[in-house]
Amino acid sequence: MIKARQAVITTKVQRAAQYLRVSTESQKYSIENQAAALAAYAARRGIEIIETYADRGRSGLSISGREALKSLIKDVELSRALFDCILVFDVTRWGRFQDVDESAYYEFICKRAGIQIHYCADEFENDGSLASVVLKNIKRVAAADYSRQLSKKVFLGQSRVASEGFWRGGPAPFGLRRLLVDERGRVKTVLQIGERKNLKSERTILGPGPKHEIAIVRRIFEHFATRTKTRTEIAADLNAKRFRNAQGKLWTMLTISNVLRNEAYLGHIVYNRRSMKLGERNVRNPPEMWIRHQNAFKPIIAPALFLKAQNVMAELESGRTRTDKELLELLKGLLLRDGRLTMKSITLAKDMPNASVFTKRFGSLDEAYRLIGYRPAARYRFKEVRANIDQIIRSVADKVSTDLERRGRRVSFLPELYLLTINGAVTLTIAVSRAVKDGTNGARPARRWELRKTRFARSDLTLVVRMNAINTMIQDYFLLPTSSLPASTGESRVRISERYFGDFRCSDLAEVTALLHSRFQEQFTTGDDVPSERAARRASSVR
Repeated sequence: MIKARQAVITTKVQRAAQYLRVSTESQKYSIENQAAALAAYAARRGIEIIETYADRGRSGLSISGREALKSLIKDVELSRALFDCILVFDVTRWGRFQDVDESAYYEFICKRAGIQIHYCADEFENDGSLASVVLKNIKRVAAADYSRQLSKKVFLGQSRVASEGFWRGGPAPFGLRRLLVDERGRVKTVLQIGERKNLKSERTILGPGPKHEIAIVRRIFEHFATRTKTRTEIAADLNAKRFRNAQGKLWTMLTISNVLRNEAYLGHIVYNRRSMKLGERNVRNPPEMWIRHQNAFKPIIAPALFLKAQNVMAELESGRTRTDKELLELLKGLLLRDGRLTMKSITLAKDMPNASVFTKRFGSLDEAYRLIGYRPAARYRFKEVRANIDQIIRSVADKVSTDLERRGRRVSFLPELYLLTINGAVTLTIAVSRAVKDGTNGARPARRWELRKTRFARSDLTLVVRMNAINTMIQDYFLLPTSSLPASTGESRVRISERYFGDFRCSDLAEVTALLHSRFQEQFTTGDDVPSERAARRASSVR
């Protein structure tokens, strides 16, 4: 009896992370309900929950947008997880992936790292047995099929609502308003932004909005149809007069185009012009697939004016049929007139296709520039600069890895994050700082360097590769704790002065690897690659 009690006392408590996900707050799988169920499961099994990853209001169709799950997988892959297992309410909370192999793939990443996933509310034990494997895959298929069936039901319901002339949902177009009607079609009230109907018997229709908005819509059509102003000029004029669009944002050429194409201004309800099934690409449907209800409510634009605007739009869009040579000639003409080319100058120029036309036709604006013999200033060659930075970082990572492995260290490189992991414990981010402009430091000129936001801000160390004053070759290196980097205040890049780096400078990569090797030598024993927690903390302070 005493021996048994001692065995219980010395048993190690299993530590767990819990993953919670809910696509909407108004369902049975609320975050609170899941957390309560997982807490009860953990208590029954003597498991201690030490970390929580939660995705609120996120679809389970894919990992896209599920930042908590991405963070969980990343922590597991980088050996930063301090837990032994992961608790999930059931298979559907892990995801309703349309490809069940994707669901299995993310679980396999955890399994490979020695971390087991517990599906706490499902009726099988996820222990790798034949029965659990079969049941788990049935659950995954059922979860994916549930989303497909739900999508089909929603589409059929939306199609029926639109075919009957009712507004199927979403904000009303500018100049129109949503009206709530009862089962007899009598208007009860005007729905404001964010308001919804309460009763199943109620319906929503569209109707004319305030007179000043209707006047703006008519001016948009008249200016465009008579070619008095371009879409860009119409947008600029509305913004100058402090008019905002239906979402309360600034007008753009695109939002003006959406107004000009919207048949709601003729009083028609049109649905399914575009569709996006279960997170796939948004596609344009042919007219025979559209759901229509003609003359559902009172129009605010005359049919003749609407048709005239469509004809002008068709003429402008015929630019897509221009030959490559014609498009390049237009670009050359703009260059001769303005002296330089930018995306903004192309967009604002009259009688020029949108910048996206050149991107789609030639692959990128840079390629179109190359074909007409134009080379923009270095600060505008974004694609070239990104490629150059990527090449430098990969080259540096390869040299550092080779040197450290020669010295007996185990090094892995994750190119997506520009991240080196040394001996499975210490992480090192590589970044490049480029010279951007001259400032003044008293009477002496001072160069500043631009450091792009690192891809993994939680690394222990950062190796900054500094370019020379004209960004043609590497000048030196700086090895410093990541926590010492200046905050970027949400910006994608930050500028650093000459004095910032101080004593962290290394003249070449040999000095960098020698420094890394000497600093970690005491922290890793010959027989065990994993340092103690105290040693790991010391590794984050290089100097």
